Amino acid sequence: MSWTDAILLLAGGLFAGVINAMAGGGSLLTVPLLSLAGVQGLDANGTNRVAVLIQTLGSGIGFHRKDVRPYAATGRIIPFGLVGGLLGATLVSQLDDELFERLFGLLMIPLLVLALWKPKADAGDEPWPIWVQALVFFGVGFYAGAIQAGVGLILLLTLSRAGFDLVTGNAVKTFFVIAITAIVALPVFLWNGQVQWVPALVLSTGSGLGGFLGARIAVDGGDRVIKPVLVVAVLVLAGRMVGLY
Repeated sequence: MSWTDAILLLAGGLFAGVINAMAGGGSLLTVPLLSLAGVQGLDANGTNRVAVLIQTLGSGIGFHRKDVRPYAATGRIIPFGLVGGLLGATLVSQLDDELFERLFGLLMIPLLVLALWKPKADAGDEPWPIWVQALVFFGVGFYAGAIQAGVGLILLLTLSRAGFDLVTGNAVKTFFVIAITAIVALPVFLWNGQVQWVPALVLSTGSGLGGFLGARIAVDGGDRVIKPVLVVAVLVLAGRMVGLY
């Protein structure tokens, strides 16, 4: 990896970390940026999981220290997510790089809309019965294992409808992503040789710093500047991923 690529990933990870802290959907940027830095297709998808794991572990520690510890609630849905995540990661790891990049590029636009919209979570009147939760979180786990980008936004909305309040939902979301990434998704990509460690660590450094800065920027209303930049960046990168130029 060249110094130019390292700077691109560090700066891109920094910006993506800010986006994750303020709106979510940072992987919409990091996967295409890894591709620009020479980490192609499925390797970019696998390599990105290292940064995802480091970010979510940091968030999980934060929730734990603030005494937000919904481990029992998380434990009830994680088994469904793990099965879905294992299947999703296994299937997507068998795609060819070009097909994955085009699929990812097509998903970027609807996920961008979700990231910008970001409706407030509001606990539903009645929690879902267990069989509904099993189907839903199997599906969410499948997506998390296969693609990951935007899964935090999807999870927050899903958890609110399943009967979780905003604070608990955010914590459950974090621990759910940690479990899927650490137990099934990252091991699958490692097994298939689809993780490049040097880019992963450079990207993780940038995204970690970005997450710290993003929390401060959000307080000052920096999303008025950040979100337009996110729109332009995602549209440009999506065009490249689907092969428009």
